[in-house]
Amino acid sequence: MAAAFLLSAAWSWAQTAGALAPATTLDAAQIVQALERHDQMQAKALEHYRAFRHYEIEYRGFFKGLRAQMDVELEYDAASGKTFRVTSESGSHALCERVLKRAIDSERDAFKDRDAYALSAANYSFQLLGSETLDGRPSYVLQVDPLSANPFLYRGKIWVDAADFAVSKLEVQPAQNPSVWISQPLIHHTNSRIGGFWLPQEDESLTKVRIGGRAVMTIRYGPYQIPQTQSPQAAGNVDTASY
Repeated sequence: MAAAFLLSAAWSWAQTAGALAPATTLDAAQIVQALERHDQMQAKALEHYRAFRHYEIEYRGFFKGLRAQMDVELEYDAASGKTFRVTSESGSHALCERVLKRAIDSERDAFKDRDAYALSAANYSFQLLGSETLDGRPSYVLQVDPLSANPFLYRGKIWVDAADFAVSKLEVQPAQNPSVWISQPLIHHTNSRIGGFWLPQEDESLTKVRIGGRAVMTIRYGPYQIPQTQSPQAAGNVDTASY
């Protein structure tokens, strides 16, 4: 069961309303170019922040249920990576150790090889499905499929904000099933615009266990503490005039 949740924490939901077309109509390749540019600009502009997270997991089987919670403090530094400090934990010790803490370790390790897991044309193929409104903002909807069987890659749908060209929502499954003991988990993830930067807001993973029962893990991100000396303008809107 622990393997089912490593993906959702390594890459690092709003509801959709009626359709609203973006001001500029682009094809999938142009959207991906703008998305990659935004991510590069944000990575350069966002040098440091502090954040808090709440992890929760619940397993319900035929004969019993297990539950665990954990609060974590995160220090992010663009040069050195992510440092995690568990501030509290409760519930099942096994779930804390084998699932929640392993998810943190996985995220820490994934940061060391970000290019291999990046949402980019090097790792995925993209198909434009249409456009929708997400939290009042026009967005492009794309189908993404991995170009390799890397266990940290995924397939499914992503929503790309039409103004900032940042990913605002994902509904995906792992490229590889993490374990023969589970069916492929379904992952729902949302990002929010905070201080001009797009950062994780919530993550929910639902996994069915083949021997019976299901497990749900939720990660709630924030609040964030971002130094005011960092300018979000460097990660702002992408000029699409050239497309």
